[in-house]
Amino acid sequence: MVQSGAATPEEYLAELGEERRAVLAEVRRVVLENLPEGYAEAVDYGMIGYHVPLERYPKTHNGRPLGYAALAAQKNHNALYLMGVYGPEQDEFRAEWLAAGKRLDMGKACVRFKRLDDVPLDVVGRWVARWPVDAFIARHERLRARGGAGA
Repeated sequence: MVQSGAATPEEYLAELGEERRAVLAEVRRVVLENLPEGYAEAVDYGMIGYHVPLERYPKTHNGRPLGYAALAAQKNHNALYLMGVYGPEQDEFRAEWLAAGKRLDMGKACVRFKRLDDVPLDVVGRWVARWPVDAFIARHERLRARGGAGA
């Protein structure tokens, strides 16, 4: 599945095969347990997303909520998108992931994985918890003003 037409995270997961559903459901559980107050969960861009609601931060460049994290089942892998890792903190995140003894397949903010054993859930939890909404918005505005990551 590359993009889903699901309206809710539960519908999204229900569309997946049993194995992929189990993997993404467990990563979702960790995200929800560590997600700072003020973010909202929804299906956006055809995946399960976590964002700053427009009521809290309406000044986005595209009129859509400011994305914080997302989960998706892509054609050949699962993906965890962590916008708080996109930018100056990426080296720190990479080091933590690798120190957990897991192989890292990563783009700028996208971690690709196939099995739950590929994911250090404690690292995911720490990075999801890392940015309270106000701090994430401030970071976003700071990077955007510099024309850097997250702009």
